[in-house]
Amino acid sequence: MKILKRFLTWILWILGLLLLVEMIIYFLAPIYQFEEPEPFTGGMWYNPYRDIDSSHWRRANFHFHTKRWAGITSGRGTEQECYEQYKKLGYSVCCLSHYQHITEFQKDSPYYIPVYEHGFGVRKKHQMLLGAKRVLWFDYSLIQNINHKQHIINLLRPTSEIVTIAHPDWENGYTLEEMKYLSNYDLIEVLDNNWNSFEQWDAALSAGRPVFIQGDDDGHDIFDPYVVGRRCTFIQSPTGKAADLLHNLKSGNAFGADIYMREHEPFAEKEARAKLIPHVTGVYIHQDTLFVTTDTVALGFSFIGQNGTILKTDSATAKAWYALQPEDTYVRTNIVFYSQWNHPGTLFYLNPVFRWEGEIPPVNTLTATINLERTWIFRILSLGSLSALFYLFFWYRWKRHQRKKSL
Repeated sequence: MKILKRFLTWILWILGLLLLVEMIIYFLAPIYQFEEPEPFTGGMWYNPYRDIDSSHWRRANFHFHTKRWAGITSGRGTEQECYEQYKKLGYSVCCLSHYQHITEFQKDSPYYIPVYEHGFGVRKKHQMLLGAKRVLWFDYSLIQNINHKQHIINLLRPTSEIVTIAHPDWENGYTLEEMKYLSNYDLIEVLDNNWNSFEQWDAALSAGRPVFIQGDDDGHDIFDPYVVGRRCTFIQSPTGKAADLLHNLKSGNAFGADIYMREHEPFAEKEARAKLIPHVTGVYIHQDTLFVTTDTVALGFSFIGQNGTILKTDSATAKAWYALQPEDTYVRTNIVFYSQWNHPGTLFYLNPVFRWEGEIPPVNTLTATINLERTWIFRILSLGSLSALFYLFFWYRWKRHQRKKSL
């Protein structure tokens, strides 16, 4: 009984120490001053798609988990098996995004892109790091408000070529209000097998954030055809080299796709269907009209603008257009193709064209600044509270010891 009691005491001390570390981390968190968001403005239109060559679309998946961390993260399959399966489906890029770990699988290849998923909190507030240089072992693991999220993004920024907010709508990880104010990241994982985050994307775009789409499977079992080859990103790039892919992805010369699959579709059928995926052949602006063309007649086109408003739809065509209006701030295009049964099938989600001044390439630069006054007031008050807790804890232990001595 004494051994059990001593063991439980040690467990409580360890938990208490961990809680103390967490409290200190939260007490030291900065408080930011966020600028009020403003929609895109300018007399010119930024079009991320330049001189499209339909033979240069490269299919990519940046988010997949195989077995890692002794199986704790629920991944099945090896890295080699993952690579081979995605190659069979026609992917140029198939990255492994282990939690808090950058794989060195095929590190010596010019096509190698170091990727990992950051975050070990309890509510899925994660980020994807593409072209990662190192792993950040810091997170707010219990709760996160907008200040914590901005701080994590800022810490991640110098560690990676591209910072992506992962599945923001999953478990309400990033609210629509937060997406209006957060800055200093590049992409949003709008498409994910577990969740879609179009509202979060439109909230950021409506606030004038030049951020682009990323689509991924986010699967954990390479042997399950239901989670492999469903969501992806098509990148327009003359080569499949890592530097070219990352550059075009970051500048918006890419789009997200939801690939049609029938229920219980086997891998062999998926591999055959992968060769039949349509292509976007043109996205251009002529005389204030946006034109989008495909190599296959689509079931429908939708043009979407400020606050996710549908501006126009076209159907049964391979060339759709929308006349840009003076009040438009951005316009993005969704395309749905026929399936083989003439039902809605594969969907494409294009990056937006948006207004800009035409001086420098648009980047979602950091606009929040640390409010030193509020930060230090919070820290001082927190330190006082922590000191009071320590005093009460040790006073209680001293009084208890005194009572034992008097017996």
